[in-house]
Amino acid sequence: MTIRHLLSATALAALPAGFALAEDLPPCEGCADGLTVVSWGGAYQTSQQKAYSEPYAEMTGTGFTWDESSNEAVAKLRAMNEAGNITWDLVDVEGPDSQRLCDEGLAMEVDLDEMLAAAPDGTPATKDFGDSVINDCFVPQIVFSTTFGYRTDVAAWNGKEPENLCALFDTETFPGKRSLEKRPKKNLEWALLCDGVEKDDLYDVLDTPEGVDRALAKLDTIKDDVIWWSAGAETPQRLADGEVVIGSTYNGRLFSLIVEQKQPVKMLWDWQVFDYDGWIIPADLPEDRLNRVMHFLHFATDTQRLADQAKYISYGPSRASSQPLVSTHAELGIEMAPFMPTNPANQKNYLVNNIEWWADNQDDVEAKFQAWLAR
Repeated sequence: MTIRHLLSATALAALPAGFALAEDLPPCEGCADGLTVVSWGGAYQTSQQKAYSEPYAEMTGTGFTWDESSNEAVAKLRAMNEAGNITWDLVDVEGPDSQRLCDEGLAMEVDLDEMLAAAPDGTPATKDFGDSVINDCFVPQIVFSTTFGYRTDVAAWNGKEPENLCALFDTETFPGKRSLEKRPKKNLEWALLCDGVEKDDLYDVLDTPEGVDRALAKLDTIKDDVIWWSAGAETPQRLADGEVVIGSTYNGRLFSLIVEQKQPVKMLWDWQVFDYDGWIIPADLPEDRLNRVMHFLHFATDTQRLADQAKYISYGPSRASSQPLVSTHAELGIEMAPFMPTNPANQKNYLVNNIEWWADNQDDVEAKFQAWLAR
């Protein structure tokens, strides 16, 4: 057991393997009264609040402060560390960012089997989470994908609809503005796929100086038709407003647009990019704050709680034991399986980000991408 784990031993000692009701949740000894949690805003953060923080707060009286800065987590934690003032307690990040924070010592190393509940049948947490245990600092939460939505009522398309990813680059058949994230990750892979690179060769090609240039050259062919986004809510809003005809965003955002808002939009699952999303704990938290984080995480990552999140958003829980508990939307009553990225019907072609490659190359490729944008 590491020194940091010893700090949280009080919070963890009394916790049973799993609990569902207030009377099953023991008090958190030596714990701070509140948590500052960093996430992404929108429907995703709401699903976390409904499934995790609201029931936990009701059981414990803990106060939650939410910050929507996850897209800037690496830069902000670097700055906090330099200033010696870590104000965040728990941070939701994508896999590559968790790797960078872990490599830089800004995220705490964790022992998932020690700190998290086992599955109901006793399966240890690490085995239950399986491939989503991507590094020594990452606490898995969900599997999501970035994919495309497109309007179904574009007159200029003459009744045609995109059938594959490369419709993105076909402005003759599918004219109109596109919405793409203002980051190289995913855009480079999609560009190379539509430039003839095989899936298994993507990162070998990107490992060469010519590979990134090749991807940017392909993106050049649609650059004048692209409106760039930084927040996941932007593409759905642009699709709803008719400002764009096709765009990338997180599959949960598109679920909300299509099912809840009933917009004339469909999802294009071809070459969706899977990502693992989860928690990191900032390194060197004071003991009382760390105790509260550990107590909350034990609750928020158990089998039932991860399944509960899928009642509010179409992201797959990262525990295998949670999958059979996913059924219908908590408010709409519709079956969630067709909207899950992990549904076999939706993953005929898919990618998984190469987390190590992006962790090693993100800063350099980001600089090159931003320079290309400015041209």
